[in-house]
Amino acid sequence: MNKDKLREELAEDEGCKFEIYLDHLGLPTYGIGHLVVEGDPEHGQPVGTPVDEERVRQVFSLDIASTLDECQVLYADFDELPEEAQLIIANMMFNMGRPRLSKFVGMKREVDARRFDAAADEMVDSRWHDQVPNRAKRLVKRMRALAHG
Repeated sequence: MNKDKLREELAEDEGCKFEIYLDHLGLPTYGIGHLVVEGDPEHGQPVGTPVDEERVRQVFSLDIASTLDECQVLYADFDELPEEAQLIIANMMFNMGRPRLSKFVGMKREVDARRFDAAADEMVDSRWHDQVPNRAKRLVKRMRALAHG
């Protein structure tokens, strides 16, 4: 998979902030969608705390690696999927994490069967689709294009 393309897509979808802010779920976040976790030096810092560019770059690289690892866990044949499907799944994984994405059982079943139109239908039929509508509609459109491309 073209990891540079994935990085570009995620940076566009997530945006980039060099300070701690609250995401749409009210959770402390910074950089390119990095959720502050207990082991982070930023843990417990107030909203508005600045985070330097090097730290943002560092955690983004770690988050990408972790995302791709989680994709491998959820989809045993992840590397055999069409690259576009890999990019879509990785984007969703980055956005939601494996606990939430693993609940997309219908989507996984359809991707496993390479029925990408039906997988797109499953993506539409979710709370995620309502929570991040612009991103979701773009990814659904790309999944449908796999079926017709």
